[in-house]
Amino acid sequence: MNTEKYQEGRVVHQVEAIDGHSVEIPILKILKQDGSVYENADMPAIDKELATKVYKTLAFHRVLDERMTASQRQGRLSFYMSALGEEAASVGSAAGLDDGDMMMAQYREQGALIFRGFSLENFMNQMFSNEKDLGKGRQMPIHYGSQELNYMTVSSPLGTQIPQAAGYAYGQKLKGNKQCTICYFGEGAASEGDFHAGLNMAAVQRAPVIFFCRNNGYAISTPSSEQFAGNGIASRGVGYGIRTIRVDGNDLLAVLKATQDARHYAIENNKPVIIEAMSYRLGAHSTSDDPSGYRTREEEAKYADHDPILRMKNWMIANKWWDEAQEEALYELYRKDVLAAVKVAEVIDKPAIEELITDVYDVAPEHLEQQLADLKEHIKKYPDAYPVTAGRL
Repeated sequence: MNTEKYQEGRVVHQVEAIDGHSVEIPILKILKQDGSVYENADMPAIDKELATKVYKTLAFHRVLDERMTASQRQGRLSFYMSALGEEAASVGSAAGLDDGDMMMAQYREQGALIFRGFSLENFMNQMFSNEKDLGKGRQMPIHYGSQELNYMTVSSPLGTQIPQAAGYAYGQKLKGNKQCTICYFGEGAASEGDFHAGLNMAAVQRAPVIFFCRNNGYAISTPSSEQFAGNGIASRGVGYGIRTIRVDGNDLLAVLKATQDARHYAIENNKPVIIEAMSYRLGAHSTSDDPSGYRTREEEAKYADHDPILRMKNWMIANKWWDEAQEEALYELYRKDVLAAVKVAEVIDKPAIEELITDVYDVAPEHLEQQLADLKEHIKKYPDAYPVTAGRL
């Protein structure tokens, strides 16, 4: 084992220990809440066209979350997870990538998918699990995937995408196609063993992957103060020898700048980067969660003043790239479109039951055919328990 490089540090003759907070990690901020920019801030590469696309993505994201949460409350949808207050993290990072870069999301990055061009119809078909869903109704709502848009299908088990991203990025390096992978996860997933395996593999194998951690303060109901004692998630990147950036996750321009820098570094050096985006989850973890049981209204109100969309809007208006009339018209249009799309998607038939055993094997093996036959007999025997499917057999 070569330990020579560890012998080059400052020599002391008394015990001089360091702890997890000895390394000061700077946080990148560019945009203030009033829409002005910090003095001497290093701006990202952004023009009016990109800024407008980014802002429209943010607005659509907010409307989609509002409408789909309401649809779940009305009993029209089984489940939903909004990204209220965190939209700039996924949208800003997506805007800093090339369309050919792979995205491996956790479950709260619909903003990145919107930016890539996933259609409203595709969102609705997935959430209502109808026969037009690209995943053929096999996944829970919000578990999107799109081969066309280089967006790996979301998996429910927490953190599994992290070592997968390291491996995928290693393959990109071997191909030499100058593409990278971005891997999204929350700070809660960083407690999983997959996090450590993925980061170490990427560092040692020099994989061009961006590990993007949304540190939103809570892992469902567990506050970050009860999850770890170290200096956030960024300090772990330092420990693995990975280039590390901490950024204000509600500052879209800062997230964009951090991602542009990270992508350039990852591809040019074939090395990973970790970005820790500091934010706050203003909404519930999901429609199955009630945050009033573990935090106060006062705490939520404090962070509501850091709305990332309002901050970006203020900057757009200050640049004379946006105005209140455009704002009102855009939100009205999106609310109308989403509501109309819900009404269409919710009445489209569910996929045929035979779809359950397709797409894995070229020809379905005998044991799966038998299981399908048994399932059909079961549904015929208890039709009242399967009202959607029983009538179609």
